[in-house]
Amino acid sequence: MRKRKLAPKLTPGEAKERWADAHPPFSHDEYVHEANRCLYCYEAPCIVACPTQIDIPSFIKKIAFDDLKGSARTILEANPLGGSCARVCPTEVLCEGACVYNRWDRPPILIGRLQQVAMDHVFEEKYEPLPPEPKRPEKIAVVGAGPAGLSCAAVLARKGYGVTIYDAQEKAGGLNTYGVAMYKATPKYSLREVASIRKLGVRFRQGVRIGNRIKVSDLLSGNAAVFMGPGLGKETRLGIPGENLRGVMPALDFLEEIHVKPVDTVRAGNTVVIVGCGNTAIDAARAAKRLGATNVIVLYRRTENEMPAYQKEHDEAVAEGCEFRWLTNPVKIMGRGTVTGIRCVTMKLGAKDASGRRRPVPVKGSEHTIECDQVVYSIGQGVDTTFMAAIEGLKTDRKGLVRVNAESMETSVPRLFAGGDCINGGKEVVNAAQDGKVAANAINEMIKNAKGVPHDRSHS
Repeated sequence: MRKRKLAPKLTPGEAKERWADAHPPFSHDEYVHEANRCLYCYEAPCIVACPTQIDIPSFIKKIAFDDLKGSARTILEANPLGGSCARVCPTEVLCEGACVYNRWDRPPILIGRLQQVAMDHVFEEKYEPLPPEPKRPEKIAVVGAGPAGLSCAAVLARKGYGVTIYDAQEKAGGLNTYGVAMYKATPKYSLREVASIRKLGVRFRQGVRIGNRIKVSDLLSGNAAVFMGPGLGKETRLGIPGENLRGVMPALDFLEEIHVKPVDTVRAGNTVVIVGCGNTAIDAARAAKRLGATNVIVLYRRTENEMPAYQKEHDEAVAEGCEFRWLTNPVKIMGRGTVTGIRCVTMKLGAKDASGRRRPVPVKGSEHTIECDQVVYSIGQGVDTTFMAAIEGLKTDRKGLVRVNAESMETSVPRLFAGGDCINGGKEVVNAAQDGKVAANAINEMIKNAKGVPHDRSHS
């Protein structure tokens, strides 16, 4: 029986080099040059492509004139999580993908990196470009300190409301703190954004899981409104024999371990198999490479044409030495106590399924085994249906996602709003930020137009 091997242990110096920022900050001359490339388009397509509708030409023009504070103000007026989004947004398919330079086969403006310039300046200089308005008596509760909850809290706090965020994790930030690939953004970037929101007067109650001692109904009775941004539940299991073996784990747990421990102490297998081909799966694959894995093999039951991941993420993983095996589906994880291999079957594409993609069908007699030392899977996340079912009157769809009014983010329960992954099934940070912003503005309008909403009790 083959013995499980671990990748060579990294020295602190090797770890630091391998986890270096994929997009290091521009120098002064670099950002001035890049900003002056912008054509400041009228009816700019980059604005239309941004879910939060940032006035991109405006913030870039301010950078060209070295008005970094004014640039940050423009960004934050549209996107309360402008700092995180500058680093983790898939700009190549959003704002940069829409840049007019693409029409002429010229490099698009590096909008994300310019946004980093303005937001890094704000955090380094430790000032607030959008000071809060005078305090109001109404209190708002937010469930979840991920991107949607933080966005909602920031907008409401700037409008003068007292906001308390309840979050189950030890630290705030959600996946920005625990699940984003470290070469895109370390927890430091997420936590400094959390600190800036705390300075607005937002209270954070970490380690508090709503639904246990405190119910959503309790929050509604003691606050003018409640916003829910709890994200999704655990990753979907593979449902095959052997997935309880040592060395088999969900991708988000794998990435979280890298975030909560010094990276030079985290050990990957020598040969790591990644099951799934979404962006999280590819983050895990690239992370395994950085941890020193000799071989990283990504398995996907369809072809490259159907993969959920962005092409750029795939291409960068290939450039870093990750191997992709298409039309390959695992049926059993091998090993005694610990993983030593994964049994797979070759697939072929048949008729289209409900999603519109061709259904993968097993090829008879094609079973084969891939020797490996670790299996990391990422085939989707489910909704915490137990939490949602406990909220009386809350309507969800057949997948368990919360139904909301798209214009206000209000749910079927009066004064209860929701946004982020719990309503969209898992989109980008920028989508969650927009949900939180829309909900905050709707809550503000609701309070201004209503009488008698609760504001004198809170769970403090």
